[in-house]
Amino acid sequence: MAPNLLIVAQAGRLEFQAIIFAASLRHSAPGFTDRLIVAEPRPDGAWAGHDTLMADDSRALLESLGARITPFTARHFGAAYPYGNKIEALPVLPADEPFVFFDTDTLITGPLDRVPFGTRPSAFMRREGTWPQPPLYGPGHAAIWKSLYDRFGLDFASSLDLSRPDEHWERYLYFNAGWFCGPDPKVFGRRFLDWALSVRGDPPDELACQSLDPWLDQVVLPLVIHSLGGGRPGSDLAGLDGGVTCHYRNLPLLYARESDAVLALLEAAVAPNRIKKRLRDWEPARKLVYQGKGRDKLRPLFAGGLPLREKPIRQALKKHGWWWD
Repeated sequence: MAPNLLIVAQAGRLEFQAIIFAASLRHSAPGFTDRLIVAEPRPDGAWAGHDTLMADDSRALLESLGARITPFTARHFGAAYPYGNKIEALPVLPADEPFVFFDTDTLITGPLDRVPFGTRPSAFMRREGTWPQPPLYGPGHAAIWKSLYDRFGLDFASSLDLSRPDEHWERYLYFNAGWFCGPDPKVFGRRFLDWALSVRGDPPDELACQSLDPWLDQVVLPLVIHSLGGGRPGSDLAGLDGGVTCHYRNLPLLYARESDAVLALLEAAVAPNRIKKRLRDWEPARKLVYQGKGRDKLRPLFAGGLPLREKPIRQALKKHGWWWD
């Protein structure tokens, strides 16, 4: 069975990114458009007092692109931890049907409908060693991660990549939560929520020097995946780390570091007038895509080569006035 696709969108930047996601899905994998579910947090519960509802024009456009917009109420995270939306939105999906969650800042660049999704949970491996940051005198990576596996009765040793040396961050199961998949969103979502609340409310002593904001979802995700028999993605899902999807994070970053082919695909996907009419209301799309400044002004800043890490790229973009949060 082909998986259901889930993204979360709400008023502001996310609604425009959701339009780009849906447009690129229709452009690159038209057979998947009827399986796209856009979860929209209601302005109540943990989002009370916030305007979360997308504009009517955005809703109509998303629906015309094949998306089904489904509301949900966030009760535990909301405005205090927006990344928790991806945890609390999972129950909107049908039980016992495979799913793939994507961050809205993702471009579909290839035939997603040909990716042989199985039943083994996995997640996105394009990441940096952002968590944990062990203090000088310990505990180290192993002790920190093992404390979490012990908390939930999991086998720590079987999660390790033994090709990496002890205390190297890549030895330990760690994902970017930009996409993750599994066979049953109800089971996955309940465990993700329960364990995230446990770690947030009562972190193990080994986490005393560690920040969980914004890392909580990425800390708990590998535990959930490992507990459900999953792990690092195999070659069957390799396209989700590049060839079939592009997790661009932010439009300026896309223009700074992605290939000419990705830029061309983005621009073709959002070229239809009905899409252009709406996206021009969003300043990053208007300036970078439709006014051509992404190619003409921003991209030449990195003609001499890109820094290896994302932080200096962001700093350069901010310095030259090409950054929007």
